[in-house]
Amino acid sequence: MGLVNTAAENPSSTRKTPSLIHSVTPGPQLLDSAAATLRMLAEPTRLHLLWHLSQGPHTVTELVDTTGASRTAVSQHLAKLRFSGLVDAKKDGRHVIYSVPDGHMVRLVREIVNHTDHQLTGEPSHD
Repeated sequence: MGLVNTAAENPSSTRKTPSLIHSVTPGPQLLDSAAATLRMLAEPTRLHLLWHLSQGPHTVTELVDTTGASRTAVSQHLAKLRFSGLVDAKKDGRHVIYSVPDGHMVRLVREIVNHTDHQLTGEPSHD
């Protein structure tokens, strides 16, 4: 989740608090990082996996069943998503549970899918 450093309000404080929206001025490093994130989303199978994970945690088997992709493909895409920091993995006995740990990413994935649905169905845009 995005963080706001409250040190701007209180210089002696280094505590960070979560925020839904925060003011930023995008510089080259932020824009490069954002573009890298969007490149990870630009692959249909990864986007499909993130869509399902935005609904809640899932195992590889569940993701294979819901996406229709092969186990190998799902595992390879999840590895890329983990490496890029977009998904987390937690061992639960013999299973690994995958999730999206960042609310910004959950909202981004849901919004792009809904935005595209509007474009394809002709449903009017809204705020």
